[in-house]
Amino acid sequence: MEETYRDRTSLVKGAKDIAKEVKRQAVKKVNKAVDKAQDGYTQRSYNRFQDEEDDDDYYVQGGNYGVEANDDEGSSEATEGHDEDDEIYEGEYQGIPNMGQGKDGMVALGQPMRDEYKDRHELETERKADEEELAQQYELIIQECGHGRFQWALFFVLGMALMADGVEVFVVGFVLPSAETDMCIPNSGSGWLGSIVYLGMMVGAFFWGGLADKVGRRQSLLICMSVNGFFAFLSSFVQGYGFFLFCRLFSGFGIGGAVPTVFSYFSEVLAREKRGEHLSWLCMFWMIGGIYASAMAWAIIPHYGWSFSMGSAYQFHSWRVFVIVCALPCVSSVVALTFMPESPRFLLEVGKHDEAWMILKQIHDTNMRARGQPEKVFTVNRIKTPKQIDELIEIESDTGTWYRRCFVRIRTELYGIWLTFMRCFNYPVKDNTIKLTAVWFTLSFGYYGLSVWFPDVIKHLQSDEYASRVKYFRNEEVSNFVFNFTLENQIHSNGEYINDRFIMMKFKSVTFEDSLFKNCVFDDITSLNTYFRNCTFVNTTFYNTDLEQYKFVDSEFINCTFFHIRTGCQISFDDDYSAYWIYFVNFLGTLAVLPGNIVSALLMDRIGRLTMLGGSMVLSGISCFFLWFGTSESMMIGMLCLYNGLTISAWNSLDVITVELYPTDRRATGFGFLNALCKAAAVLGNLIFGSLVGITKAIPILLASTVLVCGGLVGLRLPDTRTQVLM
Repeated sequence: MEETYRDRTSLVKGAKDIAKEVKRQAVKKVNKAVDKAQDGYTQRSYNRFQDEEDDDDYYVQGGNYGVEANDDEGSSEATEGHDEDDEIYEGEYQGIPNMGQGKDGMVALGQPMRDEYKDRHELETERKADEEELAQQYELIIQECGHGRFQWALFFVLGMALMADGVEVFVVGFVLPSAETDMCIPNSGSGWLGSIVYLGMMVGAFFWGGLADKVGRRQSLLICMSVNGFFAFLSSFVQGYGFFLFCRLFSGFGIGGAVPTVFSYFSEVLAREKRGEHLSWLCMFWMIGGIYASAMAWAIIPHYGWSFSMGSAYQFHSWRVFVIVCALPCVSSVVALTFMPESPRFLLEVGKHDEAWMILKQIHDTNMRARGQPEKVFTVNRIKTPKQIDELIEIESDTGTWYRRCFVRIRTELYGIWLTFMRCFNYPVKDNTIKLTAVWFTLSFGYYGLSVWFPDVIKHLQSDEYASRVKYFRNEEVSNFVFNFTLENQIHSNGEYINDRFIMMKFKSVTFEDSLFKNCVFDDITSLNTYFRNCTFVNTTFYNTDLEQYKFVDSEFINCTFFHIRTGCQISFDDDYSAYWIYFVNFLGTLAVLPGNIVSALLMDRIGRLTMLGGSMVLSGISCFFLWFGTSESMMIGMLCLYNGLTISAWNSLDVITVELYPTDRRATGFGFLNALCKAAAVLGNLIFGSLVGITKAIPILLASTVLVCGGLVGLRLPDTRTQVLM
């Protein structure tokens, strides 16, 4: 026999015969194991498998992964698992075959030869069957691992990343007034700061989501959160507006990958009956991020004692301290993620059986020790891994330059992400992707549009009320008087001020019209929204003031002198009457989602995702009509809280549905695409709704109601995923 196998023709023939026999035996064992697993899955009873005679086979979805029980009680442990039926395990590392391996070498040699003659369609069909088999088996494995300490530890780690995403959304709105003043940003460029962050988040969501399906959830999340933390920290020190925009752009680009990666990561370590509830609890960290940002802004930004300067070239004001503090959740999540393992479901998808098995054993042992059952053994021996289809990509030879090879590698990775994205529009997920696109866009457009419209309307009401309390002074004559107090919300017209001194005082929203200042002194003056229109200054001295040329409109100066004029922009947040009110409104609006978060978490697995999604969006659309009665600040704040409380259930259920509708190899990519679409809809909603502030209520109300109700009706047409395993 040994001489015969040295002949290549006989070797190949023998390998084929053995492969056929292995395949026949594998089919018989697949049918037996699948029937057994499906029966257990239907009864939703996992424990009954432990009492069966051959415990090691109840996980097995394919005979080539099972470990048969040894019928011979006297056999040694050294030969266990090496009987004839279990020579090869598909997906198991067998080592490099050699000519002296005997039958093992022949089987290993025969397997690649069979795949060489299969076209891609056949390979993809086999892979799809393997994935369906793995989905059922993986659900049973996660049920054996239980829900305990490991899931809760990962819950808080990923929660910090989601909290960082919530902080990023709020931080720009809070620092925008101070940053615009500190960096002398003109009105024409002020809108870029808010839009640039959403642009970065939009691109980042798509890129990092796609990368998470190629390199892993943990790896992608670590990189994107590190990018966010680095550029967020750097943005607090830069002085130029252009560089600041650059840093916030890349900060948004980094944090854009948090939402799709976090939900994909966490869903893959949860059993079916726990998934909806605990993903909803995870959403609460986004609310905590908003509360954290509001509290820190209120506590830090108005305190100018925390500021310092290095000449006129470098200014470090309190809003920069706020930006640093807001980066702490991101830094915390990066540190904690280094101690967490990769998603075992992802590792199985890419064929890394041993690594996935070790992580699943770690999950099992961690939870069992926490339950006080350290003696309980992880009984899984083999897990099904889908057939791996190699992608043949032409790459530059080693003789090329290093940067050329890097460019080709990056281009290859981006092309791979694009191919994965295009597969989201293939059967059977094409219809789901189209419906999810409609729901994500309508919910984002309505939610973010009204979220911007509410505070702007409140500020508009405040401005109207403030303007209604303005004091008018006409034809006044003041001479030889010392002004050393604050003038606020006043209009002085046709006045004469002779030999007066304005010393160490503040002008806030003060206007002088057609007035005469003769032999006066302005010393140490700080002004906000203060203008001198068509005024005449004679023999007047200005010393250490911020009264720049643009504050004098059509005014005339006769023999006047200016000393130490403070040019540039001056921080004036103490003088902003709505500063604390803006923080308080955002704090209440964010806190209002707490009841909705609790309700959605408790009812997600009881009433179903679709009922909660459609019902929440329809109710949110109906609640918009109550805005007709919002004629005061308190009523508008109440409407804002009601609206946020109703929409949060829709967001939570939409997150759960999205991760459950996509298979593992496209889950993060599909979620990332939809999250990028969400940011695009948010920018569009901000532009449209923001332009209607103070003009009309009818269009925002009707527009928001229409898109929310239509999106809710489309959401009801999605398939129900409550009873499905994670594909």
